Amino acid sequence: MSIISISSFKGGTAKTSTSLHIGAALAMYHKKKVLLIDFDAQANLSTGLGFDPDEQDSIAPVLQGEKTLDEVILDTCIPNMHIIPADTWLERVEVSGSLAADRYSHERLKDILKNLSYDIILIDTPPSLCWLTESALIASHYSLVCATPEFYSVKGLQRLSLFINNISERHGTKVLGVALSFWNPRGKSNDAFLKVTETTFPGKLLQTKVRRDIAVSEATIYGKPIFETAPQSRAALDYRTLTSEILTRI
Repeated sequence: MSIISISSFKGGTAKTSTSLHIGAALAMYHKKKVLLIDFDAQANLSTGLGFDPDEQDSIAPVLQGEKTLDEVILDTCIPNMHIIPADTWLERVEVSGSLAADRYSHERLKDILKNLSYDIILIDTPPSLCWLTESALIASHYSLVCATPEFYSVKGLQRLSLFINNISERHGTKVLGVALSFWNPRGKSNDAFLKVTETTFPGKLLQTKVRRDIAVSEATIYGKPIFETAPQSRAALDYRTLTSEILTRI
């Protein structure tokens, strides 16, 4: 089993879309048993698969010792792909209940996930360096970093690199790669951005870049992966290729 955190220091880097579509591609085209964990209180991954976060339990009560994983894991529209949705309780879960008094609370997620029988678990983390992100990275074998070719995303990469390296020294998490989204092959600053990315995460830049495509947003409206709503779109092709590249790195 491989556990992968999908990480970014800022919003708008297609982190949630990357989580959803890599998970779906793994299940649909590579026959992997996949678990998605929406670990972001905004619950975009949950709504992107058609779930109402106000009607579902997140992993929060499991972290608090009040429920089991089996009680919060849900089926999705994709066979072999399950999800633990998010809710607003996640945002302050570490300062409530049994977690508040546990000095090692950020290691609890790792303990909860270690005996599951999935091929791959993907954790969609918040776009910030918070308790949730730290817990996810500690629980993960790998981190997949998401970025876009623009200035604030570059600055976020540099801070995220320091954060991940600090956790890696204590828990062994490895950077699997850096995935670029909203890619414009004709972008004027592409070369400069690629150079900074390579400097920040040497040898980790993934060759496949996901091109900008309105079909991704349209798929969200239907609560389904793009492979079901626009399977021949350029983003669908890019996500399939990206997933294959990630599998070779694992």
